[in-house]
Amino acid sequence: MTLDDLAFLLSDAGQRWLADVGQLEITPQTHLQIASWLRQKLPKTQAQAVLETAVLRQHATTKFSRAAEMYFVRAALEQASAEVVAQHRARRFADLGMTQIADLGCGIGGDAIALAANAEVTGVEWEPVRLAMAQENVRVYGYGKRFHPLQADLLNLTPLAHMDAFFFDPARRDGQGRRFFSLAQYQPPISVIDGWRSVVPDTAVKISPGVEYAELPADAEVEFVSLGGEMKEAVLWYGRLHSGIERRATLLPGGYTLTTADLPPELIPSTKPKAYLYEPDAAIIRAHLVQALAHQLAANQIDDSIAYLTAETAVSTPFARCFAVEDWFPFQLKQLRHWLRARQVGSVTIKKRGSPLEPDKLQRQLRLSGSKENHRFLFLTHVLGDPSVIIATMEL
Repeated sequence: MTLDDLAFLLSDAGQRWLADVGQLEITPQTHLQIASWLRQKLPKTQAQAVLETAVLRQHATTKFSRAAEMYFVRAALEQASAEVVAQHRARRFADLGMTQIADLGCGIGGDAIALAANAEVTGVEWEPVRLAMAQENVRVYGYGKRFHPLQADLLNLTPLAHMDAFFFDPARRDGQGRRFFSLAQYQPPISVIDGWRSVVPDTAVKISPGVEYAELPADAEVEFVSLGGEMKEAVLWYGRLHSGIERRATLLPGGYTLTTADLPPELIPSTKPKAYLYEPDAAIIRAHLVQALAHQLAANQIDDSIAYLTAETAVSTPFARCFAVEDWFPFQLKQLRHWLRARQVGSVTIKKRGSPLEPDKLQRQLRLSGSKENHRFLFLTHVLGDPSVIIATMEL
């Protein structure tokens, strides 16, 4: 999409076309038909811009409450934080009274929207279409006067010394959509922000949650964030934004958090499965805080290297899903098949951690013949070093 295409979308005619197409059900089956109809009515690039915007608005509803009014390019939408995640992050800036913030690599403005709720935001972006979209998207949320666009290359831009804080969101994929797994591969690389932090120490950097621990800077607080149980992203906090905690796991939308301060003074030993099995949230696992959760729940791991916890009593917690254990034993297909058939189990949900077995293949090998309503959870894992299966009757 070009600036001219975006200008058309923002015109009265473009708005009418977006409204009309937005009412259509765009599916893989109808996409070609709608595209052909639009190309008969509009120049090719404008037709593409209308259809792509309508499609991306539908996709964006899982991230943004006002997606139906916003503007996107596909790659930027995929990398944008969900609204609730951006709002969570922006609160830390607001709580410290930071009112002048530079959003470095602002993309289509997902984080700028949240930051501009309480601050003047300078959005720095190299690609002019994304920057123009960011300005429009912030306006959609009612903060347009607080957003100040700056088209610039961060590799050549002099640090904005008058800012209270920086938020840095480098690209984590290349132009073909391939992911960057190392911080040094990000565009711009994380090292760029080191020079900026010497001018304004209060800085946050959004990174992939799959980052190697060896790459994490020793002077940053690392926060791993999940949303609805799905691991989303990680943030490096510096300066006053650093809360004094080494690592933190945050679960949204509830805002629940565990930190390295919650770790037990001594390692809790692993044990065989007890009456209940806990499956920790992805952020807890990624932040290496399984032992902190075990301490909170008076639970044990079932293996030193496996992130399942077990306890004799069930405790309600936002940090894990809890299952009632019915049985467990060293994994043998014949024994497992016999166990399930003897109880006329007709359906299973297979979970695995630390097991090489393929759930889909095992599902076929079980050849279940009981009632579909008679259901079990199967956990393929290790118990004290041995390949095992844990069978649970329900999720509590």
